[in-house]
Amino acid sequence: MDIQYFLRRVIQAIPLLFLASFVVFLLIHITPGDPVRLMLGEQSSEEKVAAVRAALGLDRSLPEQYLRFLGRAIRGDLGMSIRAVRPVTELVRLAFPATLELAGATMLLAVAVGLPVGVLAGLRPGSLFDSLALLFALLGQSIPSFWLGLNFIVLFALKWRLLPTSGRGELKHLIMPACALAPHLIGLIIRITRTSFIEVLRQDYIRTAYAKGLRPSFVLSRHAFKNAMIPVVTVIGLQTGALLGGAVITETVFAWPGAGQLAVNALYTRDYPVVQGVVLISALVFVVINLLVDFMYAIFDPRVRYQ
Repeated sequence: MDIQYFLRRVIQAIPLLFLASFVVFLLIHITPGDPVRLMLGEQSSEEKVAAVRAALGLDRSLPEQYLRFLGRAIRGDLGMSIRAVRPVTELVRLAFPATLELAGATMLLAVAVGLPVGVLAGLRPGSLFDSLALLFALLGQSIPSFWLGLNFIVLFALKWRLLPTSGRGELKHLIMPACALAPHLIGLIIRITRTSFIEVLRQDYIRTAYAKGLRPSFVLSRHAFKNAMIPVVTVIGLQTGALLGGAVITETVFAWPGAGQLAVNALYTRDYPVVQGVVLISALVFVVINLLVDFMYAIFDPRVRYQ
């Protein structure tokens, strides 16, 4: 890996982070609602509201508020939560491990199911197994995760009393949220893997390998698999970044105490610093994962060189 390429990618990511912070800052400030009124109540006096607004810096102009936020963020300070009166970095640090746990379990389940099914479907296009795999992929990508999650709660928690309805702590708390999120990713991985394998198996170097008399298992493992995995790795990386950014609806349905639920609660209460902090950290994680995906390309395909 060329160190210059690595540094160039890091420098290119900086404007993206600035843009993400600016967009979310603008959107949450043009949203109707006064966070100070929500915090103090509608019966509070104007003097008290003005004093709290001045203490929080909300009486300043929007450009000044954004520059103050940006200056603190560069130093690693994301500000104080308006509602919790705690550092945003602390709130994100407490919530992010839960999101990481849910995203990791979901992606592990999706890869464990989607990858082998996609490979087998790609090896036998047009077969009954291929048709069933495509049908399963279509259903997985069509069913909303929140609808699936609500049905899981009704069946496994309320009716059969096998799993808890919400919370985090034990493995049983993780099963339903991960299974609600996984079908969409499983369907996506099946489709991408199947398509990639079909394209790779039609290449001339695969035909040449078979013509040399190499064993099919050797051709598939040494020649086809690594080349077919490049688009799959791309999709897995992008979807992992999206999950780590917060599976907002699923975390809300299952009261999962992750970054998604933290952001939703902050939006309800107009807690600007928390929303900005969650989005900025999510954007940073997304950039890092994309950089790791680039590194993985060179592992799967030695022809890839970064210069």
